[in-house]
Amino acid sequence: MFTGEFQHALDDKGRVIVPARLREELGDRFVITRGLDQCLFIYPPSEWARIEQKLKELPFTRSDARAFTRLFFSGAAELEVDKQGRILIPQNLREYAGIEKEVMFIGVSSRVEVWSEKAWRKYCSEANQRFEEVAEKLVDFEL
Repeated sequence: MFTGEFQHALDDKGRVIVPARLREELGDRFVITRGLDQCLFIYPPSEWARIEQKLKELPFTRSDARAFTRLFFSGAAELEVDKQGRILIPQNLREYAGIEKEVMFIGVSSRVEVWSEKAWRKYCSEANQRFEEVAEKLVDFEL
């Protein structure tokens, strides 16, 4: 299970260190793709296979299903961690997420999200204001 929040910076070549705690579970190879809320999703191979299977089951006759799967899969890239623990996030994905220098890695249970630091801070600020209200609606057990 992925948890935690980690900040790193892109180097001049667009590479970034994957936090060691996340790298332990992700392994040396994983898939990155467009996520929701203008972030990127990283999946270990086993989870990617599960997501891929679920998306294959969507009805291709529905335009919204076709649009989502096109964007989700066309943005996907298999990445390999180098000897220094870095990955090169493809330019098109950096542009999609608005990543320029500071990068946030967020552990979210079965996936890792990658955010621009600025977008993550903005998202947190807005989400914190509704946190309790959302919890009341969605969580029906004691935390």
